[in-house]
Amino acid sequence: MQASTFTVKGNTAFGLQNRRILQGVSDLRSRTLAGKSLRMTGSCFGVSMDSASMGIELGRARRTVQSVFGSSAKARSHRVRAAGEDIEDAAPLKVQGQSSGSVLPYVGVACLAAILFGYHLGVVNGALEYLAKDLGIAENTVIQGWIVSTVLAGAFVGSFTGGALADKFGRTKTFILDAIPLSVGAFLCTTAQSVQAMIIGRLLTGIGIGISSAIVPLYISEISPTEIRGTLGTVNQLFICIGILVALVAGLPLSGNPSWWRTMFGLALIPSVLLAIGMVFSPESPRWLYQQGRISEAETSIKRLYGKEKVAEVMGDLEASAQGSSEPDAGWLDLFSSRYRKVVSIGAAMFFLQQLAGINAVVYYSTAVFRSAGITSDVAASALVGAANVFGTTVASSLMDKQGRKSLLLISYTGMAASMMLLSLSFTWKVLTPYSGTLAVLGTVLYVLSFSLGAGPVPALLLPEIFASRIRAKAVALSLGVHWIMNFFIGLYFLSIVTKFGISTVYMGFALSCLVAVVYITGNVVETKGRSLEEIERELSPAI
Repeated sequence: MQASTFTVKGNTAFGLQNRRILQGVSDLRSRTLAGKSLRMTGSCFGVSMDSASMGIELGRARRTVQSVFGSSAKARSHRVRAAGEDIEDAAPLKVQGQSSGSVLPYVGVACLAAILFGYHLGVVNGALEYLAKDLGIAENTVIQGWIVSTVLAGAFVGSFTGGALADKFGRTKTFILDAIPLSVGAFLCTTAQSVQAMIIGRLLTGIGIGISSAIVPLYISEISPTEIRGTLGTVNQLFICIGILVALVAGLPLSGNPSWWRTMFGLALIPSVLLAIGMVFSPESPRWLYQQGRISEAETSIKRLYGKEKVAEVMGDLEASAQGSSEPDAGWLDLFSSRYRKVVSIGAAMFFLQQLAGINAVVYYSTAVFRSAGITSDVAASALVGAANVFGTTVASSLMDKQGRKSLLLISYTGMAASMMLLSLSFTWKVLTPYSGTLAVLGTVLYVLSFSLGAGPVPALLLPEIFASRIRAKAVALSLGVHWIMNFFIGLYFLSIVTKFGISTVYMGFALSCLVAVVYITGNVVETKGRSLEEIERELSPAI
């Protein structure tokens, strides 16, 4: 990478500042592929989260459940939308009576897969240097890159596999099946004596987290009460953050015990086994059971989730959704039919725009940016970015069912565009030279904060809401496939593009992508807060 890429002619001080940043990137080159392992749907890169934050978040969710189901509610209003009326204008459904059930334990079990998602993406970051020495590839960065990036290839395959498995076997059985590649992969990585065994282990864990990325938001959205579906949906992202945090903490003994990397991979066996056991005792999605014609089992599932007093009410919703339609599960080609084409394209676009906005590149480059401002500790840089992400996610969780998904997306992408422009200008405007380091750090933190408010958590929550039940699993899988493809190629070519065009130009390109996202979301995305999945399906994908 040439220093001239970053240097502004006629300003020596500014050129030195940019050269420091460039040097930081050069120092990170050898760890480029390892850095890729921290890129994910939830975007919790290098998160530093204390247990109190998570306790507050889960406490809020619990209180919300109690307030929703612990008191009498008004009779629900069934109203057919008038012609031309937007989905968000239709009256939301209200639950009747008092509920004796609770979905929180089952959401918690599902989030074990989210913890594994984050852990397997983050664990190799600290372990790579030590396992490379043990396996005799310390000087071979190409093979090290394969060890890191094989997870992404596996995740791509797993995201599609997860949708098909969830449709065929159900949500809970798919979780149980998912525990197999997660466990076997972790075991192979732990006991690997050769590069081949390590790569196979990483591939299997990648398939496992790819399946998890598809079925965790799917299962949570299908069992969550309408009134708190947004809040519980963001818990998935917080557990991904916890997974990465655990991976970071698990690597602390490495400096004193180089062989500890095997234990780091072995620790993943614990939540994998707990996931399989927990799902044996978790209720299946009532929506999936009803769609399969297993009516009595659907009623039993509803009773466990919401209480016996809600069985008639929820079954009424399911019957209304299926009225006049006895359609089987959709095939892959059905996703591109005229009935579903638009809604499926919106889902794919959500993850396409999320990655095109540059989150992976910004977080990867943040260490070099922080070093230019005098923050030399990688841990401190990760903690700062992570704190912004956790804070934004917590705020988003509290607003998801109040402010709504669409408005949070618009606020998020607008803030990201402004932050990217600030980052770009901090590298180019001579008048800002004395403050360039500080502004670069400020822009990075504001960008991550804005991302975590909407662009990060909303797509994984919104997609299961807008897809009809017969295409939901496959459509979510397809959208996540787009995510993994974009993730891989942006990570692969980012440094090359920076070398050719300069970081300021690249950041400005990301800003323009964020503005494109604002325009697209304004014209295409509908609001889903306060609406049952059955209502949304009847509005967006009516039966033929």
